[in-house]
Amino acid sequence: MDGIIVVDKPQGCTSFDVVASMRRLSGEKKIGHTGTLDPMATGVLPLLLGRATRAASLLPDTGKTYEADFALGQATDTQDSTGTVTARSGEPVSEERLLAALPAFRGRIFQTPPMYSAVRKNGRRLYELARKGIEVEREKRPVTIFRLELLRYAEASRRGSLLVECSGGTYIRTLCSDLGEALGSFGMMTGLRRTRAAGFALSDAVTLEKARSLSAVGELPFCLLPVERLFLSDPSVEVSGAQAVRFLNGGPLALDRLPPHPRLSRQGSRFRVLSPEKRFLGLGAVDLEKQELVILKLFGEKGTA
Repeated sequence: MDGIIVVDKPQGCTSFDVVASMRRLSGEKKIGHTGTLDPMATGVLPLLLGRATRAASLLPDTGKTYEADFALGQATDTQDSTGTVTARSGEPVSEERLLAALPAFRGRIFQTPPMYSAVRKNGRRLYELARKGIEVEREKRPVTIFRLELLRYAEASRRGSLLVECSGGTYIRTLCSDLGEALGSFGMMTGLRRTRAAGFALSDAVTLEKARSLSAVGELPFCLLPVERLFLSDPSVEVSGAQAVRFLNGGPLALDRLPPHPRLSRQGSRFRVLSPEKRFLGLGAVDLEKQELVILKLFGEKGTA
């Protein structure tokens, strides 16, 4: 099976658990994902099957969208409700104050990766150190919050939900924690649902239960989405039949023999290469020195142009 299956990940399992389940259901051994979700998180988890796994190193940063539940007044060692409470505050926080605090977290901000994360420090995962009670200094990292909105908030319980559109590498639980600190209190994430990732939305996703029922009747392949969906932000170039065969056999394409496009004059510009039938063959990049569109990655098969 070659293509993408978007799973609506259930709570309580890891992304690797979902991959293992899909291996059993599809019979496809080569499966990867476009970015993990913590066990407590649910939502969009795109899986790459077969030849689609070739795309993993080339994915554009299309951003991600989340709905995050939070609680103010408590801090935990994991920055979410699965951890051990480390501090409490009875400081009341009005909705007005909460709304006033949000603008500071929009745009380019810096986050300190949480200790319970997969970030490496001196060759070791931070969560490995955290489990031994070791805390080390971490460098702040830039991330971008494109949109941050308060969906709901109850002042009495100091609980609410946020809509977050952000760049890859953003820690939503750290955002909740930092927001609480900015309000003179504490904060933790209590729930997380990813509604969009890698250009896919919940409307593209199937539950594991649905995938199991489709697999039982041999209809799981109908869930496959084309790998080209991952690269729709890149412009396309349609080539001739002869050029398609050349490209699939590893040959670069002369720029002066391609249909004109402004980006063909930009070094390194990436293109989706399409056959005359508009079938996705692979990705090419502009090499101005050689005046060629060179191969970045092939997704079609030789002799099938």
